[in-house]
Amino acid sequence: MTPMFAATIELESKTVQLDATLKNLGRTLVAYSGGVDSAYLAWAAHQVLGDKMLAIIADSASLARTQLSDAVAFANEQAIPLEVVATSELERPEYVRNDSQRCFFCKDELFTLMEELRQARGFETIAYGVNLDDHGDFRPGQKAAANHHVVAPLLDAGLTKDDIRAIARAAGLRIWDKPASACLSSRIEYGRPVTREALAIVEKGEEAVRALGFRQFRVRHHGEIVRIEVAREELPRALDPAMAAQFAGIFKALGFKFVTLDLEGFRSGSMNALLPAEDLLPRTG
Repeated sequence: MTPMFAATIELESKTVQLDATLKNLGRTLVAYSGGVDSAYLAWAAHQVLGDKMLAIIADSASLARTQLSDAVAFANEQAIPLEVVATSELERPEYVRNDSQRCFFCKDELFTLMEELRQARGFETIAYGVNLDDHGDFRPGQKAAANHHVVAPLLDAGLTKDDIRAIARAAGLRIWDKPASACLSSRIEYGRPVTREALAIVEKGEEAVRALGFRQFRVRHHGEIVRIEVAREELPRALDPAMAAQFAGIFKALGFKFVTLDLEGFRSGSMNALLPAEDLLPRTG
């Protein structure tokens, strides 16, 4: 058996396991953001459960308007039942203070709301799109999911991010190679309060960088300093003096005093590198 054939068989086995898991969930609410993982999960759940599933997307200031629009468009394209709900994490002081557990409070807000919907609408299960790669990362939101008994079908099937992209591509879903995009709050340095104003500045900055033709990047808010991360394959273009001048003009107009380009390039979760080691340890209770 060739390695490629073996890999194909393994991926097919994981897909069969995913479908079996979804079939046993009963009427299910799916936490949906429009990213690859949640989009594939919503699509797969709809294929298996039909009208016994409903995708829920949280509309808040931390979700970029382009991400919301694309998520709604994908659901409409695939006829996935979708409901947009408003969440109020910005009214929670523990979220606004933006410490290492910010993501916990965000997900706690979402899953609390979804639990209310589950009970009111007669659904049996809440599911979300965490995968095998996420399980080993620093993600406080997973504790919130556990607290609310939210199931993780992609994780249970042993699917990695690459697996999900592969099966989404095989299914003909346009989101298969969509760049990863965490919420806007993840762009703000820990300890700096998350405000609507700061989120709006980050969103405007990222829209401007996207308009310049960059595909994978982050705008990191450090107060008077903005740190722009661009994927390594796109760095040569970003380092061009003319492009650097455009960056400076864009971000100084948004109120930053200093505009920097991170020479390490884009990497997911780079803000976590600034946290004390003890904050990265799993918390119990």
